[in-house]
Amino acid sequence: MYETNYFYGTGRRKKSVARVRVYENGTGKITINDRDIDEYFGLDTLKLIVRQPLEITDTQNKFDIVCRVSGGGVTGQAGAIRHGLSRALLQFNEELRPALKKAGFLTRDPRMKERKKYGLKGARRAPQFSKR
Repeated sequence: MYETNYFYGTGRRKKSVARVRVYENGTGKITINDRDIDEYFGLDTLKLIVRQPLEITDTQNKFDIVCRVSGGGVTGQAGAIRHGLSRALLQFNEELRPALKKAGFLTRDPRMKERKKYGLKGARRAPQFSKR
């Protein structure tokens, strides 16, 4: 389907992990888990999140992007793809770093769900106090 030379980036957010391949000399087609981006993400905001690194670096129609994403929900997956795409673009051209860094696309979002602790109902929620 695609030639063997590509630029690769791994993106993560919450529980989502995205493996992003960026192929040069493309038409701007974005494929996620063997489905088109419009088919995979229903909301326009999620599609916008994925395309942000391309818009900032002004490379919308220069690459074809193929992603494998797993884990988490749709918003986390979109953020993971954005992170991976930004890293892959850096492999292509290191001069894009200032623009991507300023936009905050190279920083992994560290917020994750806190684990449940024993004796509690959630991560921090204690059982209701009963006097008798």
